[in-house]
Amino acid sequence: MSNSPFAAVLADEDSVRGVIGTPMELAAKKALPRLDKYCRELVRRSPFLTIGTASANGKADVSPRGDKPGFVLVLDDNTIFIPERPGNNRVDTLINITENPNVGLLFLVPGYDETLRVNGRATVVKDPALLERCAVKGKIPKVGVLVAVEEAYLHCAKAFRRSKLWDPESRQDRSEMPSLGKMILDQTADAGNPPAEDEVKSADEYIEDNYRNELY
Repeated sequence: MSNSPFAAVLADEDSVRGVIGTPMELAAKKALPRLDKYCRELVRRSPFLTIGTASANGKADVSPRGDKPGFVLVLDDNTIFIPERPGNNRVDTLINITENPNVGLLFLVPGYDETLRVNGRATVVKDPALLERCAVKGKIPKVGVLVAVEEAYLHCAKAFRRSKLWDPESRQDRSEMPSLGKMILDQTADAGNPPAEDEVKSADEYIEDNYRNELY
C-alpha cells in the first residue's frame, strides 16, 4: 500500500498500463542494440546531451554536457566517449558511475524536434589516446566517460512541439530573475541574513571569469 498523500497512485506496471495502454508496434520495435547510421549522425551533430546516473543506493542525478558538435566520439557501433570538461568539481556523475555503471543519455540537436536516447553501461577512464582526441585549444580533458551502448532509439517530437523549445518566441527574458550568484548566495545564506550587494557582485564576477577562462 502506498504511503503517498495523493490518491490513485499507480504503483506497478499493470496499473500504469491499465491507464496508458500498450505502445504501438513500431514504438516497441524501434529500440536498437547498437548505433546505426542515423544514431551516429545525430551524435555527430549534437552539441548537447544530458546524462542520467544513479548512486549505489539509487539516488538519481541528471547532468548536462555540451560542446561543439562532434565532441562526443563514436568509437564503434556500441561504444561512445564523452570528454569530461572542467566544472564545479562536484563530479556527481563520475562518482555515481563508479558505484553504478547504468546510464541514460539524451542527445539534442538545435533545430531538431526529435532526440536520440541511448542507454548503456559506463566507466570513467583516463585514456591518453582518447583524451588527446578531445583536446580544445591545447587543453586535454583529465578524464572521460566511456559508454558501452546497449540500447539506442529515436524519440518523437511531441515534447518539443508542446514546449516550442527552439521557437524564438519562446525565449524568456533572463533579466526577470536574479543572477546565478545572487540565487545561490540566497539559497545558502543563513535565515534572515541575505547576502550583501558586494558579495553578490564578487560571486557574479567570479562566475563570469570562470566562464571565460575555465571552459576547457
